[in-house]
Parts: sequence; structure tokens; C-alpha cells
Amino acid sequence: MPHQEPREHPEGAPDSPGSAELTRILRTGPFHLALRAALAARGLALHRVQHKLAQRGIKVGVTSLSYWQQGARRPQRPESLRAVRALEEVLDLPAQSLHRLLVPEGGRRTDTERPAARSYRALVDPSDALHRLLADLQAPTDGGLHTVGHHEWVRIGPRRELSGRRSLHVVRAHRDGVDRYVAIHQGDAGCDPSRVTVTAGENCRLGRVRWDGATAVVVAELLFDTRLRAGDTHVFGYGFEDGSGGQSAEYVRGFRFAGGQYVLQVRFDEAALPVGCRSFTQAKAGAPRTGRQELTLGGRHRTVHLVEQGVRPGIVGIGWDWG
Repeated sequence: MPHQEPREHPEGAPDSPGSAELTRILRTGPFHLALRAALAARGLALHRVQHKLAQRGIKVGVTSLSYWQQGARRPQRPESLRAVRALEEVLDLPAQSLHRLLVPEGGRRTDTERPAARSYRALVDPSDALHRLLADLQAPTDGGLHTVGHHEWVRIGPRRELSGRRSLHVVRAHRDGVDRYVAIHQGDAGCDPSRVTVTAGENCRLGRVRWDGATAVVVAELLFDTRLRAGDTHVFGYGFEDGSGGQSAEYVRGFRFAGGQYVLQVRFDEAALPVGCRSFTQAKAGAPRTGRQELTLGGRHRTVHLVEQGVRPGIVGIGWDWG
């Protein structure tokens, strides 16, 4: 997306009217918006920032700085984190104010200050059909939300089919005016997406729904009852009722970005119990599956589950074997 660099104030000029907003966003994050707000408040063009960093012995390209403020890339390497500390000096910010949005106290990178994952986008072939469905809903690439937590329940029916799933999603807005979320569902082989129904649960209502028969993908717009301001959190629930596909052997969820806690529970019908279950992770679709862990089917509730305290970009899932 094209952007316009702010004009530079003379050095020593007083803070701009955006300083109050800067103070707030330095507290709430995310990093790229905090950096963008600091650049605007200080009136420093990127080439001037690069020059000031170079004076401190830090070499960072204008392109990298631009990517950082757009959120297209995130400083992660040690030399990049050193540059972030120098940026705090250049932009006259409190020590650690930018750095903590990347590596919070304790040394672990924050996972809840990243954009909310789009379900299945990392799994489904990015076909023209999926892009067309999302474009029809005017769904931006970045929906303006970070995932704080996501609890998902999946039901496997008596024919060993994916009967349905429901989610309780906790998000935080990283810009003002966010009032919706677009959920994506892909059925198993044989799924008839015209028979898939979408339900809106807590704190949202169903908007437009679109589907594509060839890819068995359904996209649904979930409308919030309020417009969120940057930093606001929102809890909402939704579900997909399916049951139209063939035999299911696994449930996977793809994440393009890191996120907060993800909990997946799979419940099996008493008439269709698997002989073995396991959790796994993948760096990306087609990559080797790692982190395999055998799961024990719960007795009375016939469930297995996994918990990811902080999801990373990639795929997590549960697979099972039929006797």
C-alpha cells in the first residue's frame, strides 16, 4: 500500500498534537502502529531516521523501516532489535517503549500483539475463488484485529463426518472503527457448501455469507454490535454446521500470523470412535509434520484436545485413525 512520509519538524520543535495518541498506542501496541505514530508525532521522514541511526552506528535501510511501520515485516534478529532500541532514542521515546512490544519483560516475544489469524488461508490453495469470495465481502487482508485467545470445539458425527464446529474468539482491535470479522470454513472432500449453515453466537450477528462449490469454501461476515476503538477487546462466538462431507480423518487450522492461546477440542460420536488420536504441527502446508503427541480419548465425553499457549505461523491440528 503506498504511503506518504510525514514532513519533518525542525529539531527541538514541540511535540505534535498526536502525542496523546502516541502515548496510548505505545501502551497498547502493536509495534508497527506505535512506530508509525512516533514517526508522525516527531515529524521525521524515513531517510532522516536512517541517517540518525547511521550516526549511532546502526545500519537499517529505508525499505526495512517502511516495512516495519506498515507491519509487512517485524524486527526479530538481534541486530534489528538493537536498531529498535536506537529508534527509541532517535524518536525521543521512553526506554523500552517500542522494544517491549516485540520482546516483553521476561524475554519472550509477545504473541497477542499480532493480527488475528485467518482460518484456512494458509491451508486452502489461494485460488481465484477464495479471493473472489473475500473481495465480494470487501474483506481487507488485515481485518484490524489481533487474536488474544481462541477456543474451538469440533464434532465428528456417527458417519465419521465433520458434523460441525463452533468458536469462542477473543480479539483486540489495533485501529479505530473495526466492526466485523470474516470467518472461513472449508469442508472435507464431498462437502456441499450450499448445505453448510453459519450461526452467530455471543456479541455478533450474521452478515453476508458466500460459498464456492468447487473448493467447498464458505466465508461468513460476523458483525459486531459496536465499533471498536484501537485497544478495545471483544469476545464473540460463531459456528458452522456441516455434515455434508465424507469421512473425516483430521482437523487442522492454519495461522498466517502468530497469535494468543488456541485450544482445540474434538468430540466423537459414540457410534464412531477412533482407534488412535494425535496432535501435530506443520511449518506450512506440505511440510513434514512435527511435534506429534499421542492423545488419549476421554471416557464419558469422548474428546481429545490440544492447547497452544502462543500459536506461531503455520498449522496445528489433530488427526485420528479409524479401525
